[in-house]
Amino acid sequence: MVDESKRPHVLIVDDVVDNVRLIHHALKEEPYSFGIAASVEELFMHLEKRIPTLILLDVMLPDGDGFEAARRILEREEWQDIPILFITARSEQEDILRGFQSGGVDYITKPFDNNEVRARVRTHIRLRQAIEKERLLNRELQAAIARIRKLEGIIPICSHCKKIRDDAGYWTQVEKYISEHTGVMFSHSLCPECAAKFFPQDVLTDEPVATNTKG
Repeated sequence: MVDESKRPHVLIVDDVVDNVRLIHHALKEEPYSFGIAASVEELFMHLEKRIPTLILLDVMLPDGDGFEAARRILEREEWQDIPILFITARSEQEDILRGFQSGGVDYITKPFDNNEVRARVRTHIRLRQAIEKERLLNRELQAAIARIRKLEGIIPICSHCKKIRDDAGYWTQVEKYISEHTGVMFSHSLCPECAAKFFPQDVLTDEPVATNTKG
């Protein structure tokens, strides 16, 4: 079963119940979750609780203008990426232009064509998902670059025990510091010089050790 919170969330803003039903009917087979608002006030109440993937916004609402509501939405930084599709019975060039000027990315005209509704909503949801994926990859890349730059910089290291001082001023083992900043894992062994220095030669060879016996 798909986690509801991971589905693209479509917010339908329209005070006409029949319009909401028609839009939902057109989209119900798509893998979306839905929210409904019947006024500008309800729209902003919903936004405060959950940021939708896409908004279908009626131009004429009982307590305000859809174009003005769109402007208010896009003034908030955390809402600026939400694609807004206007729902309108007006198809005149002036109204369409006003919708784009207020921040809308597309519009759906009444009466609704199910195929058109699905196609327009699907296109803008996929576009937003692609943008979010690209931003995530960019953040991961920047984080990786930052880690590399940190390792390329001057790192304080103890000349005796070889511990490294981190950004917080704590001293830690070299391998722990590098693992925390790069994800590299270490396995421990002995180089030939250290093996010769710290272990007797008879421990490092398969030759039997001669011993003195009496009698």
